[in-house]
Amino acid sequence: MTIQSVGQSIPRVDALGKVTGVTPYSGDLSMPGMLFMKILFAERPYARVRSIDTSKAEAAPGVAAVYTAKDVPVNEYGLQIPDQPVLCGPGAAKPYTDMVRFVGDQVAVVVAETEAQAAAALKLIEVDYEDLPPLLDPVKAMQPDAPVLHPDRGTNNICVHYRIRKGDIDAAFAQADVIVEGEYRTPVQEHAYLQPEAGLTYLDEEGRITVVCAGQWTHADRGSIAHALNLPEQQVRVIYPAIGGAFGGREDLSVQIVLALATMKLRKPVKIIWSRRESMIGHGKRHAVLLKAKWGATKDGKLVAAESELIGDGGAYMYTSNKVLGNATITHTGPYFIPNIKADIYGIYTNNVPGAAFRGFGAPQALYMAELQMDKLAEKLGMDPVEFRLKNALQQGDTLAVGTPAPNPVSITEVIQAARDKFGWDAEPGAKSVEGSPIVRGRGFAAGFKNVGFSFGYQENCWAKVEVYGNGQIERAVLHHAGAEVGQGTHTVMVQMAAHTLGISPDKVEIRTSDSALQGNSGSVSASRMTFMAGNAIKGAAEAALAKWNAEERPAIAEFKYLAPPTTHMDHDTGYSMPNFQYAYAAQAVEVEVDTETGHVRVLRVVAADDVGKAINPDLVVGQIEGAVVQAHGYAITEEYKTRDGRVVTDQFSTYLLPTIVDIPEQVEAVVVEVPDPNGPWGARGLGELPYLPYAPAVAAAIYNATGVWIHEFPFTPERVLRALGKI
Repeated sequence: MTIQSVGQSIPRVDALGKVTGVTPYSGDLSMPGMLFMKILFAERPYARVRSIDTSKAEAAPGVAAVYTAKDVPVNEYGLQIPDQPVLCGPGAAKPYTDMVRFVGDQVAVVVAETEAQAAAALKLIEVDYEDLPPLLDPVKAMQPDAPVLHPDRGTNNICVHYRIRKGDIDAAFAQADVIVEGEYRTPVQEHAYLQPEAGLTYLDEEGRITVVCAGQWTHADRGSIAHALNLPEQQVRVIYPAIGGAFGGREDLSVQIVLALATMKLRKPVKIIWSRRESMIGHGKRHAVLLKAKWGATKDGKLVAAESELIGDGGAYMYTSNKVLGNATITHTGPYFIPNIKADIYGIYTNNVPGAAFRGFGAPQALYMAELQMDKLAEKLGMDPVEFRLKNALQQGDTLAVGTPAPNPVSITEVIQAARDKFGWDAEPGAKSVEGSPIVRGRGFAAGFKNVGFSFGYQENCWAKVEVYGNGQIERAVLHHAGAEVGQGTHTVMVQMAAHTLGISPDKVEIRTSDSALQGNSGSVSASRMTFMAGNAIKGAAEAALAKWNAEERPAIAEFKYLAPPTTHMDHDTGYSMPNFQYAYAAQAVEVEVDTETGHVRVLRVVAADDVGKAINPDLVVGQIEGAVVQAHGYAITEEYKTRDGRVVTDQFSTYLLPTIVDIPEQVEAVVVEVPDPNGPWGARGLGELPYLPYAPAVAAAIYNATGVWIHEFPFTPERVLRALGKI
């Protein structure tokens, strides 16, 4: 009997090990003879390292080695461009690696017999810094007279600039009956994964430097490590243990290269675990963005023009700023048809902690501006904000800001209607007061969309291998795939997709994952791509193995490399392109309470409608929606990341306030919309980032509905709300 697994809510394949504590995470790893590493961070935003004296540290008890910039064979790395030193200081062949550009730059590492000995020796390192005035404001940093932070990268600090020129913007504004202008700011956000950066390196049985550490793309990690150590990639192996969350923050390397460096030189296992403070100053954050907009519409409610400027704080190094801001370029006009668009999107080098990939990848920032502009236009036109959105929602064949249509099917209308109907928007009275109290209630609505997969001309690909064993019937199958499990349940749906294709029970599928020496390249677990990409690869491999099985081949083994539909680069002057092969669409309605005496915002209800194409595992889909809403709630309301003179003030969870169980929305209702994508496996679209996107603007709209005051910057802390209300 053929067993159907796709569409079933089977239990997670990793659940038992994780809830019982048996599953090892990076920090749980150990080996005989293992040494321990500690890292000396710069702790200053901008400086030149004149000299480093490590002699006292080297002579300290238990110390095996101390490494500085001069010890790194190729002292550079970076996921997009190699603009970051592995260790900052003098002695490296590459120029400008003696510069410290943010507080989390790494200056030296100590390897010792115990962690305490390494920490003690770290304090004995003497560094002579020449402190320089930091550039902390991206607007000032992009000016022509600003000091250049990367002289080898150009003559200014503009590391990214995308242009959109579509239609005739001046003529369009001339015919607009209403025009709305606004300026918005979106904040930095900390990834706050439960497992901080940690890892273990050793030499495997073939003498390869083996790095066991959480990440999101084993093969990219391997390439970066090998480059910095000046080794062939085949001499480096990357293995992922269990991963305690990622959200984009593990795309960029942290401890991997210095761990591998120590093992390469000492030929011994080396381990490190960052403290929470080290994690919070040492890795990238969500980009803060300044957004300026001027949008116009006709009196019958049709959008005609949008002019925007986005300035993203890229921080000290590129990381993925070019890709994040590329995504903001696509999404900054929302999921709406606007015939005339002019936009300039910038990424700027500063001396702040680098801007990095984070769930939503530029779209939450861009959509905050877009959705507030939509609400303001709707109000000026006297239209219901949901009806205004439906009137302008992208239809099949409508062109995006980049001048080409979104791939079909375009389902923004379906998700807006689904959220509207489930919420009961038409029946809701809108703003109301709670009798006898300072509490007012309001409702808000927002929509969004995002690409699935890598963009702008990259040939998306993903590898899988399936082995089928048995005699007269299939008794078991082995699935090989390098894709990371970062908590979202991807390994579970991989098993389901293999089992479904083979027509067997999921418990007959063994999955082997995330080892660069044993699997082909899966691509990154990012861009909401893994279900789509892995699903097509696994389906292809399983179908090929099944064909061999039916031809009496025993065992039946097949590999398959899926190539996604091609995309194109943006034109330099106009942005014209076909940048993505798939988009996914979302809409949310929320109800909030605002205490006008204390400024506290309480979210009572969230209805989140998301088009997933096909829910491979419905329970996991609902879990992703609920989790994204909670994470976005922290972004919108409680998580305020603060710095002073380039130094991180909120460097612990005691000061950086994540939402607790009593802070999160009281009710989250997931509406799973399934409009199949013809290229998706079983019609599936990517989901991981999607439910995050509309939340902050929906809450902003609800606060406005309740209080009559727009707040153009968040998080909506009590202080910020009271200030907007004129109470302080």
